[in-house]
Amino acid sequence: MPGAHRRKPTGRHRKPSPLALTWRTTGGVIVGAAVLGTAAATAQASVLPFDSLPTTHITAADLSEGKAAGKSSPEGEDGSGSRSKDGNGGGSEAGGKNDGGKGDGEDGGRTGKEEPEPGAPKEPSEDSRPTADDAIELAKAQVGITEDGSGETKFNRWYVESPRAKETVARDGGSTQAYDDAAWCSMFISWLGDRLGVADQFGSDAWTVAHAEWFRDQGRWGTEPKPGAIVFYAWDGGKDISDIVHVGMVTEKVDDDTIKAVEGNTDSAVKIRERSAGDIVGYGYPEYKS
Repeated sequence: MPGAHRRKPTGRHRKPSPLALTWRTTGGVIVGAAVLGTAAATAQASVLPFDSLPTTHITAADLSEGKAAGKSSPEGEDGSGSRSKDGNGGGSEAGGKNDGGKGDGEDGGRTGKEEPEPGAPKEPSEDSRPTADDAIELAKAQVGITEDGSGETKFNRWYVESPRAKETVARDGGSTQAYDDAAWCSMFISWLGDRLGVADQFGSDAWTVAHAEWFRDQGRWGTEPKPGAIVFYAWDGGKDISDIVHVGMVTEKVDDDTIKAVEGNTDSAVKIRERSAGDIVGYGYPEYKS
C-alpha cells in the first residue's frame, strides 16, 4: 500500500491497523497467521505452522560470506569495543528500518519444559539437531555482512520469498515487498534456524515481540544466558516482552552482568556485541543436540 511502509528512525511498537502495516522499532514482523476475520484463524496463528517454511541446508557461502565482506573485525566491534547500542531500532513490522541499538536514536512467561499445545510444531529428533556450537558458528560466519545501497540484505530477501512473509502480510496488511528494507534482526535469527534445518526450534518472524512470545508459549523462555540462546533486548530497561526492541544470539556469558551476542541489523550490519544484563528482557531456547 503506497505510503504505508515508511522508515521511522524512532518510535515504539504499535499494533497494526487491519488496513496498513505501521513501522515497528523491533527486530521484525509478528509470527503467525493472517487476520482472516475469524477466531479460528487467529488461534491457528499462535502455534506457528512451520511446516510451511522451506528447510534449506548450510552452504559454503553461508560460512564464508561474512568474512569475505570484510566490513567489521572478527568480533564485530565498532572501535570503542563495548556494549554500544548503535542504530535506532531492533526490528520492524513489514517494513520499519531500525538498527539494533540506540546510539543514533531509540530502537527500533513461562519457564522450563512444558507440553506443546495441540498443533504445535514437532520437535526434531535429537540426532538431526545442530549443536549450539553449530548455530554459533553459522551466526558468526555472517559477521561483516551489511545492507546494500537500498537498505536490503540476503536475510530480508529470504524472508520476502518465504511463505511466512505472505502469512504475516495476510494478517497485518501491506505487502511482502515492504520487508525488503525493513529492520531485519529477527529475520536474521529466523534465517539461521532455516539454514540449520530447525526453523521449528528458532521460530520464524520479523517482529521481535512476537518472536519472544513464541518462545514463551512453547515453554522455551527464561533468564539464563546459555550459548546459542536467542537473546531479546529492551533499551529502556523494561522487562516485559512487550518492551522488546532487538534480538540476537548469545555466543558467550562474559560475567554475571555481560554477554556477547551475534546480532543482525546493528549499525546496518551483522556484528558481535557486548551487552549488559540491564538491557536484556529474556532468552529463548532452541532445542540443540547435546
